[in-house]
Amino acid sequence: MKATQNPTTAAPVTPADLLRMAALYLRRHGWHQGTYYAPTTDNPTPPACAAGAIGIACAGHKVEHFSHLDGDTLADYLTALAVFVDHLDAHAPVFFIDEDGYLLDEHTSPYSWNDDPARTAEQVVAALEAAADEWDRLHTEEVEN
Repeated sequence: MKATQNPTTAAPVTPADLLRMAALYLRRHGWHQGTYYAPTTDNPTPPACAAGAIGIACAGHKVEHFSHLDGDTLADYLTALAVFVDHLDAHAPVFFIDEDGYLLDEHTSPYSWNDDPARTAEQVVAALEAAADEWDRLHTEEVEN
């Protein structure tokens, strides 16, 4: 580093940080089911589903499809979503079984979980925060050991 450069002082953003930001977004702007965002043309911060809120936390703005994210942002999104799915698998599993009794999907779909007609905004926010807390607990223990 050159003497004229300022060292970076910002800590890296973790999946837990992104999940908490998604929960905060839902508290402030509302929760939605059925699509990533509530249909609107004039609102840059529409109500969002859990996955949509995670996307906004990663990108800083609404993204119509997450394949449009740049490489680093997409990696952050996929990692945060995977942490959320791991939490749902452990604490709120929703699995689909075919007519022969075979498991169709080994992981809980965050989309199906979010869109369950019995789901509430409070449950979604609580699950995002719990997934963040769990990530912090698991990764703090790794550092301490």
